[in-house]
Amino acid sequence: MLLWEFLVRQIRRWRTYRRTYEELMRLDDRGLADISVSRGEIEHIARDAARSAC
Repeated sequence: MLLWEFLVRQIRRWRTYRRTYEELMRLDDRGLADISVSRGEIEHIARDAARSAC
């Protein structure tokens, strides 16, 4: 059962990462500037979101 829980948690994290990454990448530079995010920060923000998705 422990392995199953680990896999489910990893899948949730991956989905959160992809969703966050894709949503931020869809924004144009002006939209990103409005929320004070640069293109170089998107991957970091997506990883942080995935870590907190436990």
